[in-house]
Amino acid sequence: MTGAESLIRTAAALGVEVCFANPGTTEMHLVAALDEVSGVRGVLGLFEGVCTGAADGYGRMCDKPALTLLHLGPGFANGIANLHNARRAHSPVVNLVGDHASWHVHADPPLASDIESLARPVSSWLRIAKSAGDLARDGAEAIAAASRLPGSVATLVVPSDVAWGEASGPASALSLQPPASVDGTRIESVARVVRSGEPTLLLLGARGLRERAQRAAARIAERTGCRLFCETFPARMERGAGLPVLERLPYFPEQVIELLGSVRNLILAGVSEPVAFFGYPETPSRLVPDDCISHRLAEPEEDVALALEDLAAAIAAASEPGGAEWVTPGRPTGELTPATLGAAIAAVQPEGLIVMDEAATSGLPYFLASAHCPPHTYMSLTGGAIGQGLPCATGAALACPERPVLAFQADGSGMYTLQSLWTQAREGLDVTTLICANRQYRILRIELGRAGVPEPGAQALALTDLSNPSIDWVGLGTALGVPSERVESADAVVRSLERALAEPGPHLIEALL
Repeated sequence: MTGAESLIRTAAALGVEVCFANPGTTEMHLVAALDEVSGVRGVLGLFEGVCTGAADGYGRMCDKPALTLLHLGPGFANGIANLHNARRAHSPVVNLVGDHASWHVHADPPLASDIESLARPVSSWLRIAKSAGDLARDGAEAIAAASRLPGSVATLVVPSDVAWGEASGPASALSLQPPASVDGTRIESVARVVRSGEPTLLLLGARGLRERAQRAAARIAERTGCRLFCETFPARMERGAGLPVLERLPYFPEQVIELLGSVRNLILAGVSEPVAFFGYPETPSRLVPDDCISHRLAEPEEDVALALEDLAAAIAAASEPGGAEWVTPGRPTGELTPATLGAAIAAVQPEGLIVMDEAATSGLPYFLASAHCPPHTYMSLTGGAIGQGLPCATGAALACPERPVLAFQADGSGMYTLQSLWTQAREGLDVTTLICANRQYRILRIELGRAGVPEPGAQALALTDLSNPSIDWVGLGTALGVPSERVESADAVVRSLERALAEPGPHLIEALL
């Protein structure tokens, strides 16, 4: 048995079911091992950022890692942006990165690079395999590291001679420690705060946005009157009828500062203190005002749901409000705007829909419109590195083949990883991609204004414009095997979405805004 086969057999035995791959010469023994081992499905991505982003989406929805198979340092580099996003999402991902044979590295062949330096910033666990006999154990440790709550990125570099060398067999699973419970002292300290009657905001993130945690948070809010918010860009959030209606922390720093200006206590459950996405003149990095006190109830790596339940019990919060009523919004008509586009999705979305939102400036109206829709899962761009939406939706569809997926996608960021459409077509995935085609990087137009440039010149406008030439998303989708159409009114979006979400397989709708 080769080291490669021992590694893949170990992964299969530990419950790994998918390998998102863009392999090259140094990974051929790992590719061959996928033929030898049943249970691990190889899925080809035509760009490494598709593979890493799909592994992120899969991990968010399955709560267990997928593998990526990447070619040397340049291949890993192509996937780094979405590994950055996966790290911010606390997604379990295991990267297998092929490398030159250990005895060949000294020759400095053209594809040689410092993979370790590339991988370290996005990996919580990193190892360069040294021998075929130890490779299976290395793989088991990588899977265990990625799987520890709340989830993380693990990277195992596999020199080709380690992959083809002789191994004795697969390794056994490593035991995983359950997430740490929050001690009673901290629970009681936060309980005193929420019982105080002072203006309080409870901010939820990570596992705090799953259903069980939200229900406990709703009991706390019902008992104390505190406000419930979710982090600005949730990795995965359960929403809709029967669940609490959570407000969303704003994106721009001055809005957060204004919001927290009326708050005396900020309770953090599975999330860090809010900071500005970027540094602006005369704007602080830390957005919590001096007279607002932060209290950490639970870190992301702790049992957030249990901490919220313990807090509810400590304040005798047994009564849970009914949650959002199931309300089907009216079907919008007429002009297509971000507001009518969001209303169109909310009007037709089915129960169980998974929404991956990378709609950027066009997306906020949908979040507001969908609070009372049928129960659904909402995911968003966690790390700010655009190009996450289409791959993440692809991985979510493989994780949950019984559920429809909507990729709500801005046109500019969609171009980063449009190869995802080909993978969706090849695998027959039930993903509907809705392109918000405003034909500009609108967020950059907004940021120009915020930077004191209300009337940009020709060059600045050209660097934010996508209309010369206009991108033909219908042509792109069709060329990549996805049935595609263009719509120009709210009525047409409603009809097209309803049809696409009802039919199996991938679809693309370009909505001209």
